[in-house]
Amino acid sequence: MSAPPAAATPGPSRDRPAPRLGYAPWGEDLAELTAAGRAAEEAGADTLWASELHRSATVTAAALVSATSTARIGTAVALAFTRSPMICALEIMDLDELSGGRAVLGLGTGVRRLNEDWHGVPFDHPAQRLRETVDCVRTFIARCADGEPFEAGGPLASLRVRGYRRPRPVRTRVPLHLAAAGPLTFRLAGEIADGWIGHELGSRDHLRNTVLPALHTGLTAAGRKPEDLEVVASVCVSVHPDPAEALRRAAGNVGFYASVRTYAPLFAAHGLQEPQRRVAEEFRRPGARAGALAASVDPAMTRALTLCGTREQVAELLTGYAGTADSLKLTVPVHGLTNHEIRESQAHVLDLIRELRP
Repeated sequence: MSAPPAAATPGPSRDRPAPRLGYAPWGEDLAELTAAGRAAEEAGADTLWASELHRSATVTAAALVSATSTARIGTAVALAFTRSPMICALEIMDLDELSGGRAVLGLGTGVRRLNEDWHGVPFDHPAQRLRETVDCVRTFIARCADGEPFEAGGPLASLRVRGYRRPRPVRTRVPLHLAAAGPLTFRLAGEIADGWIGHELGSRDHLRNTVLPALHTGLTAAGRKPEDLEVVASVCVSVHPDPAEALRRAAGNVGFYASVRTYAPLFAAHGLQEPQRRVAEEFRRPGARAGALAASVDPAMTRALTLCGTREQVAELLTGYAGTADSLKLTVPVHGLTNHEIRESQAHVLDLIRELRP
């Protein structure tokens, strides 16, 4: 693929019958992960996404850049508050240079426990902090080669640069997408981002009835058009010849997120607050682990928030995103599964991407 334009790709439209397919490759080590990324590109994946939990999103993205040649490489997501805005800007400019203009910066707030307890950084006013961080990152990328003083941000995230000049970046505006899971950040993404990245648990109805209207509110407030925002719906996909086994494998991911208080509104929006509460109670038991809650997950939760079934069944379910999403970020379930099971699931999803390739 030639280098993508600096402007965002078009928004959801009835003229686009099927979203482009992206994939977040898995690997027990970076060699396996990059091999999976290369296989996904060869299968037809439009974008490869690097997450940030067990690995650094930007280092993983750099590894994927070296293994590929046409797919966009994005972070989905890099934590916005655990690195300074300047480091964030430098990392994405380096990735854009390494990839020849294929980089996409996906930023997200994460949750309070992750920021404050695991990374030791503030999490107050996350939506406003994210707005200021985006301003800092964009301003740095646009101005870093000028050699002139510049300032950006606000009281929560700021940048004041003097006496600095670096070589001009490949692009002075790298596409910046925001992960958002609530009303404030939905609107913020519509207002300032080049794209929105959804949570891997969700549904087509939630996208259509809740997310898109909130994104539109943000777009309208900023005087922007739908084509100014790329809508990337994330989908946890569990494919297996036995539909019951596909359902079982996806349950661990649902249980993992059900244990996190921040995601309670997502479950409530799908009428699943009571089964989510039961999973959260199980997690509070002594010795419980978030990645081992599959047995506590009501199958209705898994069916509502993931796509499970045979390859043919999942392919049919994915058609429901036509006209609502520009791109899909497919992920495989990992929580509570053996490496063998994850590898098998990944192979099935790569076959699915190959089958759905335009």
